Amino acid sequence: MTWRPAALRSLLSAVVLAVALLAVIGVRPAAALSVERIVTPAGIEVWLVPNDRVPVISLEFAFRDAGSFTDPPGLEGRANLATYLLDEGAGDLDSQAFQQRLADRVIQLGFDIGIDGFYGSLRTTSMHAEEAFELLRLALQAPHFEDEAIARMKAAVLGDIRRRVVDPAWLTRRAFFEAAFPDHPLSRPSRGTAASLEAIGRDDLIAFADAHFTRDRLVIAASGDITGEGLAAAVDHIFADLPASGAPIAEHPAEPVGIGTRLQVDREGPQSTLLMALPGIDREDPDFYAALVLNQIVGGSTLNSRLGQAVRGARGLTYGISSYLFETDAADLWMLSSDLSNENVPEALAAVAAVLEAVVAGDITAEELADAVRYLTGSYPLNFTSTDQVADRLLGWQTNGRSPSHIADRTAALEAVTLDDLARVAARLFRETPTMVIAGDPPTEFAPDHVIDAAYLAARELAEGS
Repeated sequence: MTWRPAALRSLLSAVVLAVALLAVIGVRPAAALSVERIVTPAGIEVWLVPNDRVPVISLEFAFRDAGSFTDPPGLEGRANLATYLLDEGAGDLDSQAFQQRLADRVIQLGFDIGIDGFYGSLRTTSMHAEEAFELLRLALQAPHFEDEAIARMKAAVLGDIRRRVVDPAWLTRRAFFEAAFPDHPLSRPSRGTAASLEAIGRDDLIAFADAHFTRDRLVIAASGDITGEGLAAAVDHIFADLPASGAPIAEHPAEPVGIGTRLQVDREGPQSTLLMALPGIDREDPDFYAALVLNQIVGGSTLNSRLGQAVRGARGLTYGISSYLFETDAADLWMLSSDLSNENVPEALAAVAAVLEAVVAGDITAEELADAVRYLTGSYPLNFTSTDQVADRLLGWQTNGRSPSHIADRTAALEAVTLDDLARVAARLFRETPTMVIAGDPPTEFAPDHVIDAAYLAARELAEGS
């Protein structure tokens, strides 16, 4: 086989990029991160952790307040569909040519949405950085949104929806958010429905980009083989020509209703999926870090949590159980999820209730507190083992209003949590009976307040417009 120079460069780029994104040695320990705050000549702020150990650059960015909650009624899925289309032709490149440029230079360009924001990521080797930056600029500022690509990507999204509507975890979330947040953007499907996708046209996608791809919403972070001066120039090249501001940012605060309700999504089969939810605690609340520690003790990411021991370890009632803090700009929740056999549902719910009651009663030990803080501080550096992880974390710090010294700030806040703090937060979080949603066929002891047919939920998502 004869290697052409271009093919050889592409192969070398692929090897370098793969190794760099996976190798721990390419990134300094998290505690040693030195974050540079840069303001470009155009006035755009960007955070950078430079790292010249490997020739890779990772760039993460977000447009705040540009997520799925911006989808108008009847056009649900508009923001998500845009993520599929930005690299399907832009500038003077059609879809095939754009994708070929990415492949030839081993440039990884991707887009995603959350409830609150629109996100983008770029991975490139240093040797192809200039072209990578140009392709990203074109995708954001001159996307084609051609009818053929729109139809093709609608089909891809619809295929994703078809797979999800049979997923029991999706069914529990869908049922919960519709019941807890009626007539609120949180209750609407972020990927849309067959009918809403059909209604989305090219003008709708252009309107979304024009309204939300603006500099006042922009947050940027980077890590890798680039200087502050080089990054400033690249950022201005990519983003400086975007509009300074766009559509007014609408706030959608909400409180979950019907707390304590029991819902069943009727679904045949031997297994059930459980979701439980209660109002949570905002990141800016003085009790947030105590809530983080408390959640780790109750049902966090280890099998030694109270729920892990009580529901799985001692009784063997579940394949897995965990809890977490769910955060959006509109509402904050404490949530729990588990998969178990139908016949185990009543006993598992009783075990969960006993754990929460004990915690509210103050049954937390100093050893549990120390173990949870040790885990939360000790595991955090594992989030900084590659340039893409570093850039992603920096972006999260910015969007959540944290400082460049967040690692030290977070550690100090966690280590300051006391048993009294945990008792106070437990009383806040667990004072009410949680909302419970079961997707499955549990015994009659579950006694749901409402039963929803799983087939009905699926059919509604897939119903086509008139």
